Amino acid sequence: MRKVTRRKFGAFAAGLSAAALARPVFAQSSDGPIRIGYTLPLSGGLAGNGKPAFLAHRLWVEDVNAKGGLLGRKVELVNYDDQSNPAQIPALYTKLLDVDKVDLVVSSYSTALIAPAMPVVMAHSVALVTLLGSATNDAFHYDRTVNISPVGGRMQEDFAKGFFDIAMTADPKPKTVAIAGLDSDFPRRSMQSARTQAKNAGLEIVYDKSYPPSTVDYSPIVRAIQAAKPDVVYFASYPPDSVGLLKAASEAKLTATVLGGGMIGPQITAIKAQFGPLLNNLVCWDIYAPEPTLKFPGVEAFLQRYRAAAEKEKVDPLGLYAPPLAYAQMQVLEQAVGRVGKIDQAAIGADFHANAFPTVIGDLKFDPNGEWEKERNFYVQYQGVKGNDIEQFKKAGTQVILYPEQYKSGKLVTPFPAPG
Repeated sequence: MRKVTRRKFGAFAAGLSAAALARPVFAQSSDGPIRIGYTLPLSGGLAGNGKPAFLAHRLWVEDVNAKGGLLGRKVELVNYDDQSNPAQIPALYTKLLDVDKVDLVVSSYSTALIAPAMPVVMAHSVALVTLLGSATNDAFHYDRTVNISPVGGRMQEDFAKGFFDIAMTADPKPKTVAIAGLDSDFPRRSMQSARTQAKNAGLEIVYDKSYPPSTVDYSPIVRAIQAAKPDVVYFASYPPDSVGLLKAASEAKLTATVLGGGMIGPQITAIKAQFGPLLNNLVCWDIYAPEPTLKFPGVEAFLQRYRAAAEKEKVDPLGLYAPPLAYAQMQVLEQAVGRVGKIDQAAIGADFHANAFPTVIGDLKFDPNGEWEKERNFYVQYQGVKGNDIEQFKKAGTQVILYPEQYKSGKLVTPFPAPG
């Protein structure tokens, strides 16, 4: 994803395009609905997660309106397609707040699409629940925002801890590690965490390099790692390069005691289906897996409803990545507004930090900067994947949770790739 800085925000307020509009879930009416405004990437490179998140939001609207609405009023979504383009964001949020005059706002998906909204949100002093940002508020320290993301407030230290804790249980114990990742904000933080955790584990780093977003051939990276002969390989990547790295590793027959890391990509259903058994023994960061140790109240019922709707709308059929967090994003807003009892932005922002929130992804409590008080970075290992049928990923046993300990559902299997 493109890195966004404060200096670039002024250039983002480009003119609006009619193509940027997405139809509201409900038409405007005269009975005073509460209108929640935001953008999502419904087209462009991030649409693979934006569209499932949008479906999750609409399921939440159905649920809240079936219960009588919010504060006794029907809820309506006013959503624009930001086209996965950070340059669209400031003008769209300005329109939502100044022209559409929505009552509440939430964020788009991902750090790159959250950061450019922050100055607009702050200028209007409105509360904001963000979705899968990466320490976005570190640059702003805005006290009316919270983030629905399990990375917590110490990503550069804690993010890779689970991976290295798992790796150090291998027999024989690893001694060396290779670290490679995309030169972009989230992967850079992931790589820094990997360096910290490798040092804590006493591992020698034998390869440590980033690659530019323009990279299309990953075989030189994999061959260089192969030449270094590491026991452990940690990748920090986004979906396109995760695919490229896994393909290159397979073609080069790269082996390691443990391989995986902070890879964004294997969580996506299409990539699961693409690689199938080639994923076996990969240890990868994740945010949810259908394991018996991870039965948060309401999540299974939500996934059943989501999958039935996703089949009709032809979006991500599993819904194991963005959708549960997107639904929780709205649950947090709903609970804060409900406790406050009116649309009071300052009071809603204060409530975000004062209370715990039961959601379909468990109980959440936020620190002063809006991150989860306790990180919950899951690391799973793909085991026993057969063929390319996605139905197997709905069942326990294909994405075994190895970290954190309280959710552990299986044991590490080595090496990578899986024999056979």
